[in-house]
Amino acid sequence: MSERKVVNQLLDALDQLAPMGYSVGLHIRYASPLVYKSSYPAEWRDFYNSHSYYLRDPLVFWGVGVEGTTRWSAIPLPDPFSVMAKAASHGLKFGAVSSYGPITSRSIVGVARADREFDDAELAALREITIRLHIEAKPPNELTRAQIEALQCLADGDRHAAAAGKLGISESALKARLVSARVRLEARTTSEAIRKAREYRLL
Repeated sequence: MSERKVVNQLLDALDQLAPMGYSVGLHIRYASPLVYKSSYPAEWRDFYNSHSYYLRDPLVFWGVGVEGTTRWSAIPLPDPFSVMAKAASHGLKFGAVSSYGPITSRSIVGVARADREFDDAELAALREITIRLHIEAKPPNELTRAQIEALQCLADGDRHAAAAGKLGISESALKARLVSARVRLEARTTSEAIRKAREYRLL
């Protein structure tokens, strides 16, 4: 089963778990996730983003600082901007957050509902989904210099012949580098490989 299909199945499981939606930030590096998805109500997402609450959200601070799973109500951090009260006013009254992975590549998943606290079994399910999402979405650690050069040429708009000439190799050698880069990145096309390499900050 492909990585994308597994990730989609895990997101479907989050949908079942969280009646008011979820927020997923996977492999957060340099304060930015490599993968981000939210199914929270659009009005809350727009309000949250327009106020840059990700810089002020106690759930994010907790997730970056602690690896584990807990209910929102159990987080002792201060909330000077009343992010949680504003979330509640948009229907996100109860929630849980799960954090997993090393501090240099942390994944944080939040879920919400309007009617009650998440029970212990639901917290355990959230933990399992978070761990599996982190593992399934793990980016490759590196590409070879030759693979990066080949992808960079095409990302810059060079055609195969021009890229091969620029690198001083044959077109067949260039294509071999591109194929190996696609395999490494689990990409079906060179365009997808370039997109993934950029997302993973390899280009």
